[in-house]
Amino acid sequence: MATDVEVVQYETVEINGCCKKGPGYASPIEAMDGPKESLIYVTCIYTGTGRGKPDYLATVDVDPNSPSYSKVIHRLPMPYEGDELHHSGWNSCSSCYGDPSAARRYLVLPSLISGRIYAIDTQKDPTAPSLYKVVQPDDVIQKTGLAFPHTAHCLASGEIMVSCLGDKDGNAEGNGFLLLDSDFNVKGRWEKPGHSPLFGYDFWYQPRHNTMISSTWGAPSAFTKGFNLQHVTDGFYGRHLHVYTWPGGELKQTLDLGNTGLLPLEVRFLHNPSEAIGYVGCALTSNMVRFFKNPDGSWGHEVAISVKPVKVQNWILPEMPGLITDFLISLDDRFLYLANWLHGDIRQYNIEDPANPKLTGQVFVGGVFQKGNTVLAAADDGSTYQVDVPEVQGHRLRGGPQMIQLSLDGKRLYATNSLFSTWDRQFYPELVEKGGHMLQIDVDSEKGGLAINPRFFVDFGAEPDGPSLAHEMRYPGGDCTSDIWI
Repeated sequence: MATDVEVVQYETVEINGCCKKGPGYASPIEAMDGPKESLIYVTCIYTGTGRGKPDYLATVDVDPNSPSYSKVIHRLPMPYEGDELHHSGWNSCSSCYGDPSAARRYLVLPSLISGRIYAIDTQKDPTAPSLYKVVQPDDVIQKTGLAFPHTAHCLASGEIMVSCLGDKDGNAEGNGFLLLDSDFNVKGRWEKPGHSPLFGYDFWYQPRHNTMISSTWGAPSAFTKGFNLQHVTDGFYGRHLHVYTWPGGELKQTLDLGNTGLLPLEVRFLHNPSEAIGYVGCALTSNMVRFFKNPDGSWGHEVAISVKPVKVQNWILPEMPGLITDFLISLDDRFLYLANWLHGDIRQYNIEDPANPKLTGQVFVGGVFQKGNTVLAAADDGSTYQVDVPEVQGHRLRGGPQMIQLSLDGKRLYATNSLFSTWDRQFYPELVEKGGHMLQIDVDSEKGGLAINPRFFVDFGAEPDGPSLAHEMRYPGGDCTSDIWI
């Protein structure tokens, strides 16, 4: 890591801020020394479950010394039904560290299906967040033509940027990037006219390299109906990364990941803002692809990690991909963690050599071929087997690991198990029936290693309004998947 460069940069920011700090931390390494998490916000879904209730934001107590540890202590229902709350972000984060007038106050909740975007006030009472503002989809569509909002990131300018996956009819060609001002008014599109990608999904920017890279899921008209392999062949899903100038918004390069990079979802740069390296998790082919800046300023890519498909019996296909649906990088850029939603395991890789990740930890917390299910995995010799997944506090683990979140110090990994209600129903119908859950994985951040914490289990199947699906997680003070340094 370019430590000397970082120190100069961060000292300059503090001086320019007249020794006053904005939100977040001066550097990723400083963030690792931040306070231990005591609360975590979880987006919880009733959309698609048939229960006729609005989605909600749950506040979970994660302080092991608290009497309500591992319990939902507050629920904030949204004012409408049918949202499908998805990936959340903040109104400001460490990218605004040099601005003492900025505050990490509002959690931004895009709704993938309805198109609404909620601003949630977490400052008045962090244990009981309240609704501040609703951005209505009609306003977004009228001013930008965008719909199906997905990922929200704060910008150093104080604006909020949200990737949108299509137009109001679900066509992928209509996607792009929405800009909101600091009070959540629609400003317009971020990208230059004529520079919208064919598909959209996630994005991450690295200002020191004047670059933003976005990934590609699929057309909303396809994925909202469930996964159909024929739709991949028909061109309704993506396999590209899009490289933009930052903050200019000009699409300057498209990386075709080919058949080894189908459905590239989460995209992350290394946290060190001087590094021009990142990864994207390709769900269908279950590869982690590393992207990097070439000496001539162009960007290249290569497969860095491959999760081999497993031969199976009693399933919809003869081979089952791991289906990497989420991954993250520790704040010191030493470890990468990924979740295989179908195989059911979470993996830890050492990436101190970014081109040669080394597997250092693995734990199974569910999956299609766990013991008790009908699906069997087949070994090379023709024998069959199933994975032994332990119960936690007497609960059989349902579904597979989907969203993950790491503590600032890198020692605790949290995992939920809902991907998207329609896909949950298709691949894990038990999830929709019995609800999701949240686990905590203890991490050996020195030598490597993962183990389920037997003291922690949040059962969203026991919610007052019936079983709900648990998706993304955020700490009040920011985390390694929402904060970007400049």
